[in-house]
Amino acid sequence: GMLCQFFVLSPRGDTIITRDFRGDSVKGTAEIFFRKVKFWAGDAPPVFNVEGTNFMFVKKSGLFFVCTTVSNISPVFAIELLGKMTKVFKDYCGVLNEESIRKNFVLIYELLDEIMDFGYPQTTGTENLKACIVNEAITVDGPKLGLSLPKMNPRTVPSNAVHRPVGPAVGGSKKQKNEIFVDILERLTVLLNSAGYVLNSSIDGSIQMKSYLSGSPELKLALNEDISIGGSGGSYGAVVLDDCNFHECVDLTEFDDFKILSFYPPDGEFAVMNYRVTSDFRVPFRVFPVIEEVGTGLRLSL
Repeated sequence: GMLCQFFVLSPRGDTIITRDFRGDSVKGTAEIFFRKVKFWAGDAPPVFNVEGTNFMFVKKSGLFFVCTTVSNISPVFAIELLGKMTKVFKDYCGVLNEESIRKNFVLIYELLDEIMDFGYPQTTGTENLKACIVNEAITVDGPKLGLSLPKMNPRTVPSNAVHRPVGPAVGGSKKQKNEIFVDILERLTVLLNSAGYVLNSSIDGSIQMKSYLSGSPELKLALNEDISIGGSGGSYGAVVLDDCNFHECVDLTEFDDFKILSFYPPDGEFAVMNYRVTSDFRVPFRVFPVIEEVGTGLRLSL
């Protein structure tokens, strides 16, 4: 696949990063793109065509990461490439937001020049790029969630601890700690009836890791031995996963018998395992709607 341009736009439509790989696109594509997306009826699709130019984009942290091409390339390829590029930017900047992109624009351009050559992708591996990158990251504070959770375990750290660049940072310590962060992220989708009872529910989960270990040690991650995959029941109290997939670095030799994942962690953030659960589970909350008549209208409260 061949791309003509890549640019990053702020939520207001300002061009933060722009790179023209081939010089064969019309002028003002960033303005054309933003105008089209802004005035689209509803949400704009991730791929659309304007007068012979194909626009493909992903939106992360309010920013638009966009590529254009006049060739008939696979849209899935372009969206996947944009996703990988945003991951690389996040790995090297620590945080992916407007401030970090603006402060690290020299580093972003350096990464872009290594990732793309004349519109053709070369590599999107955080580890492979390390040997080519000389600029240091300027660290930016991550988003504040405004949620203070009790510290029950001294080994548990705030989620913003992973907002650290994988490479050297300006003013940072040259000697980094040997650390690895493991996060389990789950998205619950629950359909409740008017009485608050669950009609349909599912969990989409992911075990995310970010490694700051020196060298390349082999790691083993032991999961619950009662995990059953494929919805085939299992013993009483078993954790039943409908399906799952693993990162390419994971060795599954011991998984069937002992539920152990072995791997050499690559640099940067990566999903060790993704899984989906649709069997019954206890939802952490219920929603009870209350409708009241107020004058000539209705008031709905949850």
